[in-house]
Amino acid sequence: MQICNVCSGETPKYRCPACRIRYCSLSCYKTHKANDTCQPPKQSVPAPVQDLNGAYSNEDPWTVDDLLDDDDHTDKVPLQRLQLLGKSEELRELLRNPHLRQLMRSVDTADSKADAIKTAMQEPLFVELSNQCLQIVEKKN
Repeated sequence: MQICNVCSGETPKYRCPACRIRYCSLSCYKTHKANDTCQPPKQSVPAPVQDLNGAYSNEDPWTVDDLLDDDDHTDKVPLQRLQLLGKSEELRELLRNPHLRQLMRSVDTADSKADAIKTAMQEPLFVELSNQCLQIVEKKN
C-alpha cells in the first residue's frame, strides 16, 4: 500500500505530471508545487525505437506505471517479463494483421477500456493475441 509523498497520511490518487511523485489531494499538490521541490526525473536521451513497419521514433519510452491506474496494484508483471513481448517473433507476426491492429486501436481510444476489452475478447484473433502475451510473460525460464 502506498502513501502520499507529501502528507504521508492518505493513499495517493494522483501523480505529479512533472516529477511523477504520488499525492492524495489538491492541497498536497499545491504544497508540493509551493515547496519548489518538483523536479522532473533525469532521463537519458532514449535510443530510437523501430516499430513494426521499420520506422524509427525518438518518443519517450513508456513505463508500466504509465499503463496502470494508481489503484492497480495487483497482477503487475515485472518489466523484464514485459520486455520479452517485444522480442517475440510470434507476437510480431500476429501484430502484422491489420484487423488486429484496428481492434487494438479501438481499445486504446475507447472511453471505457474495460468494455472495449470485453468486446474485443469476442474476436478469436484478439483472444489469440492475449493468449500469446500470457504465454510469453508466464513462461518459466
